[in-house]
Amino acid sequence: MAALHFTKDNFEQEVLKSDVPVLVDFWATWCGPCQMVLPIIEELADELQGVKIGKVNVDEEMELAKQYRVMSIPTLIVFKNGEKAEMSVGAKSKEEIKAMLGV
Repeated sequence: MAALHFTKDNFEQEVLKSDVPVLVDFWATWCGPCQMVLPIIEELADELQGVKIGKVNVDEEMELAKQYRVMSIPTLIVFKNGEKAEMSVGAKSKEEIKAMLGV
C-alpha cells in the first residue's frame, strides 16, 4: 500500500485514533533531504504490516506542522495510541526508520 496523505481533515481519524502505530513524514516538495527519504517511506509503506505510514506536506498543512512543532524537515514522528511516541529530524536510513517504529 502506498504511503497515505495526511491532512487536517483526516489526521485525527487516520493518526490519532489509529489502533496501530503511525509514522508521519512531515515534508515538502522543495526539500532535498525530504526527496531522499520519500522513496524509503514509500518502500516501508509497501513492506510493513501492522503499522500505518503517511506524509504531511508542510506547505499545504501548516497548521499540523505548527501543532507538532515541526521546525525543520524532514521530521518523522511516530504516534502510538494517539500520542507522539518518537520524533526525529533530518534524513534517516531505512533501518533507522524501522527502528523508530520498533520493527
